[in-house]
Amino acid sequence: MIPIAKPIIGEDEINAVIEVLRSGNIAEGQKVKDFEEAFAKYSGTSFAVAVNSGTAALHVALLAHGIGAGDEVITTPFTFVATSNSVLFTGAKPVFADIREDTFTIDPESIIEKITPKTKAIIPVHLYGQAADMKAIMEIAEDKDLIVIEDACQAHGATFEGKSVGSFGDGTFSFYPTKNMTTGEGGIITTNDLEIAQKARMIRSHGSKQRYFHEMLGFNLRMTDIAASIGITQLGKIADFNRSRIKNAHYLTGSLGNIKGLILPHVDKRCGHVFHQYTVRIRGDGSRDDVVSSLNKMDIGTGIYYPLPIHKQPYYQELGYNDSLPVSESASKEVISLPVHPSVNISDLETISASLRDIIG
Repeated sequence: MIPIAKPIIGEDEINAVIEVLRSGNIAEGQKVKDFEEAFAKYSGTSFAVAVNSGTAALHVALLAHGIGAGDEVITTPFTFVATSNSVLFTGAKPVFADIREDTFTIDPESIIEKITPKTKAIIPVHLYGQAADMKAIMEIAEDKDLIVIEDACQAHGATFEGKSVGSFGDGTFSFYPTKNMTTGEGGIITTNDLEIAQKARMIRSHGSKQRYFHEMLGFNLRMTDIAASIGITQLGKIADFNRSRIKNAHYLTGSLGNIKGLILPHVDKRCGHVFHQYTVRIRGDGSRDDVVSSLNKMDIGTGIYYPLPIHKQPYYQELGYNDSLPVSESASKEVISLPVHPSVNISDLETISASLRDIIG
């Protein structure tokens, strides 16, 4: 089987973890601080605050900005449910804007249509490793005095007009095993705002700056030194990981052209796409589910990210969401992601390409 995703854990990561275990300092400690400093530098921001998941990063970032009951936060329904759930955690309301047809990222024109007097923030998602249109989004935010919290959980190392994602507004990243880099589980918030960084650190640690003195309501969302040691090692490799993903994606794009009913990934020329996923669309006579079934029978792993937009999820239906978001709804019926992670080799790529051509070519 050629898997759709595969974390790359080598001797460097194993030895880093062993070092931490032998030190006896396995909870949040110096390794976490070192990882935060390294990731802030990598993302081009002044501060980074490590937490125990990407979901926690989103939740904490929202709380650090004071978002809560009565507020609305505009985001996309075509993403993992954690993006909007994090808004619900605060007591605020997620409001869904539709996506662009070409990049699957949030459509700035749809954002404008969704703004109300209750709107406090925008969460653009840099989906599949490609940045949303941050020029347009930041112009909207500045004009309407809105907070921007970037969901960059799939976009480590991605850029927009040469600038790193996570550095336009405040950024949130995930280090789940399938991401472009991992800490096992983990997340991080990036910001240039000292006050937001300080609040985030308090929220992740029971609302305290000093142990046993609690100034606000907080949680236990800390990262361990074990996870941070993996993150430090992976951060030293991510440039190579991303180059492999980009190279593999370019191979597939070059070999899958001119197949009727197959729409290949669009790369916005302003973006540095890092291909967390290589996502195609199946249109015309071919059934997406039939193609997935056929590829899986050929031992080619696939992913459908995402088969049901958030506003159509059962829980959100119970909450009363009945939006019509046709681009998101259409994409959810057509997308398939193909393997391009760094463990995919040229033989795998040839197999993927030939198999897909046999099925729908």
